Amino acid sequence: MGYLSPPPSPQAVIVYKDVGGLVSDYEAQTEAYRRENREVRLHECRSACTLALSLPNVCVYPDAQVKFHQAYNETTRETDYGVSEKLFDSYPAAVRARLGTLTRQYRVLTGAELIELGVRNCLRDDRTLVAGRRPAKPTVVAAASQPQAAPDPGGLQDFARTLRVAVAQALSRPEGAPIPPIVVEDRTAAPEKIVSPREAQIVATLVAPLPPRRPQFGAVAISTPRLDASTLIPGAHPILDATRFAPQPSRIAAADDQL
Repeated sequence: MGYLSPPPSPQAVIVYKDVGGLVSDYEAQTEAYRRENREVRLHECRSACTLALSLPNVCVYPDAQVKFHQAYNETTRETDYGVSEKLFDSYPAAVRARLGTLTRQYRVLTGAELIELGVRNCLRDDRTLVAGRRPAKPTVVAAASQPQAAPDPGGLQDFARTLRVAVAQALSRPEGAPIPPIVVEDRTAAPEKIVSPREAQIVATLVAPLPPRRPQFGAVAISTPRLDASTLIPGAHPILDATRFAPQPSRIAAADDQL
């Protein structure tokens, strides 16, 4: 990614390699980054790209290379001292002191040197996230006063032990002998069912004993003697007549009068 081809705002501008160009184009892009407060990260930056060092939100990688030189006319190839002075004045004071001046030859400062001069390190600042860099896992330190829980004897260790014993027994068993099945005990406790107060009230209502039946008045139950099959045969027992076992209205009325 070059200095003049940024990603959509507000993403950071990562300059992998920029060889420079017209100073006027880089001045306009630099002012746009300044208005947006965009972060610019430098890997390799040459010539007019060094204007990025004038931004308040710029950083360099420790292995970066930033190359400085005088500006020159694109047509005549002659040095433009006025533009060169503008470039030089845009750099931080510590960088200007290290460079001393600009020449037609490249003067290279590494990212480590620029970091020593006060330029922000892209890898050390909390605001900067580098692609592919995984966040460190939090370290959990157990308090010394808290006893450590004993290891669970069940689980995979018991299963592995049971499996080893079963395999050893199967290998030592004579050929043709039946192999018993492998039984693994499930020591996982069944989860307790959570009962809501409404469910508990319904269960208590269903379990509660029912009140006694209200006695019925106005009728007397008359028991009928049990008859065998011979009773139903006409003429077999003339004394036993079916009409004798029907309820008597006079007895039922008498029972009502007594209440």
